[in-house]
Amino acid sequence: MTASTNAPKVTVVVPAYNSGPHIENLVTSLLRQSLPAGEFEAVFVDDGSTDSTGARLDELAAAHPHFRVLHIDNSGWPSRPRNLGVEHARGEYVFFADDDDWFGEEALERLYACATAHDADLVIGKMAGHRRSVPRELFRRNRFDATLENAPLIDSLTAHKLFRRSFLVEHDLRFPEGKRRLEDHVLVTRAYFLSRRTCVLADYVCYHHQRRIDAGNVTATALEPAGYFVNLREALDIVDAHTDPGPLRDRLHRRWLRNEMVSRLRGRRLLDAPADWVDQLVEEARRVIRDRFAPGVAAGLPPLQRIITRLIEQGRTTDLRRLARWETAVRAAATVQRVAPEGTTLTITLTAELCFGDRPLTLTADGEQRLLVVPVDDLPADLRDATTGAKQSRLDVIARRRDTREEFFVPVTGTVEPVPADDGTVRLVQHGTARLDVGTLNGGRSGGTWDLKARVTSCGWTEDTLLPVAFRCAADGVPPVVVPHPGSLRFRLRRAVVRRVPESIRRAIRR
Repeated sequence: MTASTNAPKVTVVVPAYNSGPHIENLVTSLLRQSLPAGEFEAVFVDDGSTDSTGARLDELAAAHPHFRVLHIDNSGWPSRPRNLGVEHARGEYVFFADDDDWFGEEALERLYACATAHDADLVIGKMAGHRRSVPRELFRRNRFDATLENAPLIDSLTAHKLFRRSFLVEHDLRFPEGKRRLEDHVLVTRAYFLSRRTCVLADYVCYHHQRRIDAGNVTATALEPAGYFVNLREALDIVDAHTDPGPLRDRLHRRWLRNEMVSRLRGRRLLDAPADWVDQLVEEARRVIRDRFAPGVAAGLPPLQRIITRLIEQGRTTDLRRLARWETAVRAAATVQRVAPEGTTLTITLTAELCFGDRPLTLTADGEQRLLVVPVDDLPADLRDATTGAKQSRLDVIARRRDTREEFFVPVTGTVEPVPADDGTVRLVQHGTARLDVGTLNGGRSGGTWDLKARVTSCGWTEDTLLPVAFRCAADGVPPVVVPHPGSLRFRLRRAVVRRVPESIRRAIRR
């Protein structure tokens, strides 16, 4: 389907409520879009704001013909404004944005180009998170025919995506209205099953997703466990309606177990939560695990998360807290062994591993098995079995632009080395060589200062640690200049193997 002559290519739908100055980043990013103003529109839906938001939106609409405003009585949630925005949209495609987020300057042009080049119903643009997490694995590379079977689409269930408007209308894809949770899970999960083609655009950060410091986002407010899990079951119902029992259903269900249950009941997140709220969450989660999840759902988790799931199932809140306190000492540690700039390429050789405080995190050996040791009694060996998890451990290197927090995977080759100790335990030391080409990093848009992180994934943990070197490109695509990272004093950089790094930088690193 093609757009009519006068129709915009994209409509950006924005629910707004008492946005105040927080909307200005979004507005600025829309006015700076590389897609010409005549080729897209922004439809702001003022959800009964009681501050100056309505007047500010009217002012913008008067000044910019491609901005429009709808004023409605307060609905209390983003769903009704989004649904009304679709009804009033004139674009071939619709993107749902939040009023306190913002776009990359080429986002709409790139998203639309991808959609039309591949005749996609749905395009997911790479996201950067600001005080909130965003999907990682999904954006490891571009994917132009992504499905729930061949890609981790289920990791991305927020509404911030490009949808073909006729696709939304054809399937009556609407956000459930009223004050409720996980409304975006319902629409997006259905969309994944119904989409004829879904694309993932991973080589450019299209969307910056933030949690405001003042917690002004509606979704940042504390959830009420009973209602939350009623809404979660609706998302599971959609999966069940489109799949048969088996590995695919288990893998999709695993997303909700991992993200909405296990991750909320571990580490600092659990310890910082009120005790009565944790008790309610454990009770609601154990009911869903019992009623809705086949054994294969938890079985596919790494060992630490399997253990947490079992403790939830058994209602062992005291042990969950004990495990959470222990887990707060787990971190990643990395040693850079060699830095070699050559033209536009930077090669970094490093080792990394998980540590418990200042000691390496170790596994015990039981024959051919490697077992996770945790401070909880009465856990069978099959729950603690980390043999497969150890083999699947991974080291990634991440380049992060310092000013915008945009992150990109750097190609890494490496191995995992089990290192035995005299006491019979085993460390997992990861060796890697990362080769970063600033000519391809961020599609060649590499100007600025970039930090480097090691990301260690093993046995249920994914931990990041800053590397002691950063680099700066004076302009896009020019050879990088290596600089020390100001926050890296706790790391070691072996001086003798750093090549072509100015003596002043080596002195700074040594200090």
